[in-house]
Amino acid sequence: MKKFDVPVFYRSGLISLIKKQRKLADTLKKDFTPTLLDYGKVQIFLARHFGFCYGVENAIEIAFKTIKGNPGKRIFLLSEMIHNPQVNEDLKSQGVQFLQNTHGKELISFDTLTSEDIVLIPAFGTTLEIEQKLQKIGIPTEKYNTTCPFVQKVWNRSTSISKKNYTIVIHGKPTHEETRQPFHMQCLTAQPLW
Repeated sequence: MKKFDVPVFYRSGLISLIKKQRKLADTLKKDFTPTLLDYGKVQIFLARHFGFCYGVENAIEIAFKTIKGNPGKRIFLLSEMIHNPQVNEDLKSQGVQFLQNTHGKELISFDTLTSEDIVLIPAFGTTLEIEQKLQKIGIPTEKYNTTCPFVQKVWNRSTSISKKNYTIVIHGKPTHEETRQPFHMQCLTAQPLW
């Protein structure tokens, strides 16, 4: 599996050691029992999967490489890179500006963007409408797209299934980035079922 260049201050030595041991003992990740940290009177159970996942580490790596490789350029994120306040604050402290909040409310007008700007698409992806808006401005969406490959897999599978005349139902938060009409297909606007 790919190793990511994620800033060391995001990694806990203890957590890294536990994850390494779990990986060696369960290479196929089929054992879902929690890890027990036994300190006598205090016992801590850690979920099988914890910490940053593949998609998050990929997104962080792309974001930091983009900042490092483009000094002096205006760099924007569509919204939070990931749902981690420390990572998002670190990106802001390095000059990255957020165009929207996580509910899609505009914080900075898209009208202020130019083709010279860089816009990072967060790990959650974006809608076709926003992607087209960026392309119309002349901002490439492929190079700085940090959408998680596993999120894209769900979208691609949904697109494939929908072409067979099936209805796709997504269980999730209606305002979350991953569920706001992301598919590269014709679909109805997401509506809550409740």
